[in-house]
Amino acid sequence: MSKQKQIKMLLVDDDVDFLMQTKIRLEADGFLITTAESQKDAEELLKTYRPDIALLDLMMENMDAGFTLAFHIKQIDTSIPVIIASGVANETGIEFDAATKEERSWIKADVFLAKPIRYEQLKNEIDRLLGK
Repeated sequence: MSKQKQIKMLLVDDDVDFLMQTKIRLEADGFLITTAESQKDAEELLKTYRPDIALLDLMMENMDAGFTLAFHIKQIDTSIPVIIASGVANETGIEFDAATKEERSWIKADVFLAKPIRYEQLKNEIDRLLGK
């Protein structure tokens, strides 16, 4: 990725360990990462920052913070791919998906990944969403 424009990613998660580990891996692959630890902080960043792609946790300061933030991002620019990652299925037994157009219409995410996420799985989804 050294000869092309660095891809800017917004990474939002209240789990600081996940945030830092994921940031390190993505930066090693050439991404330019901006992080936030809450929906509120991310919405503040989005007033002046436009990512090329976003990776969001679902449950942060509110149970649906990731859904709300995904909706906010899509209001700003529908072309920004959004990935929501969550351990909600493990914690609640409730399964979410963004596999169909109908699911994506209300989730406002392009991909929904269950934590724990294998890095290769995440990277494959990012590449697919960015058309690589």
